[in-house]
Amino acid sequence: MSRKEQQKAKKPVEMPLPDPKELTVVCGVIRHLGADYLLVKCVDGVDRKARIPGKLRRKVWIIEGDIVLVGLWSAGSDKCDVVHKYSKSEVDKLVEMGIVPKEFVDAISGLV
Repeated sequence: MSRKEQQKAKKPVEMPLPDPKELTVVCGVIRHLGADYLLVKCVDGVDRKARIPGKLRRKVWIIEGDIVLVGLWSAGSDKCDVVHKYSKSEVDKLVEMGIVPKEFVDAISGLV
């Protein structure tokens, strides 16, 4: 294993959580709108237009039914940026912690 791989392996990856002070919300991807935009359904019940920033666009593949963390552009805004895509195990942890209702995850995955 090379030195760079060892350094990457030592860094613990922390799962970002939604924070109302930072205007971040957990959402589920409903559909792609094209040109790196998504239609997402948030836990608070609002449909928003989300933009995938360049640093995520090149590294993470986001499909319909995924659970993502978005950062709102402003309070009460219907536009946002994708901050993080949660893996299946991270979604299970969010459900266990009570941050995301199980019914929400089932409804989003049922749309696909």
